[in-house]
Amino acid sequence: DPATKLVPFGASIDIRDTVDYKEVMKQHRLGPNGAIMTSLNLFSTKFDQVMSILENRAYQYEEEKGNKNEVDGRVPKSMNINKDNQNSLPYKKALDYILVDTPGQIEAFTWSASGTIITSALSSAFPTVLAFVVDTPRCVASLNTFMSNMLYACSMFYRTRLPLVIVFN
Repeated sequence: DPATKLVPFGASIDIRDTVDYKEVMKQHRLGPNGAIMTSLNLFSTKFDQVMSILENRAYQYEEEKGNKNEVDGRVPKSMNINKDNQNSLPYKKALDYILVDTPGQIEAFTWSASGTIITSALSSAFPTVLAFVVDTPRCVASLNTFMSNMLYACSMFYRTRLPLVIVFN
């Protein structure tokens, strides 16, 4: 999220290192939501660089070809490797998962062009599952809030066509 002030975990790649949300707001005379959308759009124009970083971290070149058990059968599409030869490739899976935290405003990410670009890029290179985190105490307090969250989840699934896990915190 380009507008977040504090991330409670270590991020390897942070949009705030690339795009200055406050500067975007000032430069383009935008409100908070407009600046978030514009920041995401600017970031998505460089997302091929992010994908290269992720692919390089996810799949490491294995110097010794002797250990076939550690060679993962799936490598990034950008490496342009013949699928018939994947089992003998000198690449090993270096990461079990990549977590991408997106802006909390669903419409700012799920229904924007930049969100589609980012989601499509990730899902074309890696097995991808969406996790929609729902605020359980608010849902318990209001049936309307619960139903609204379920409709948001349905809209995310409809828009992305990716597997979706609803997480109640």
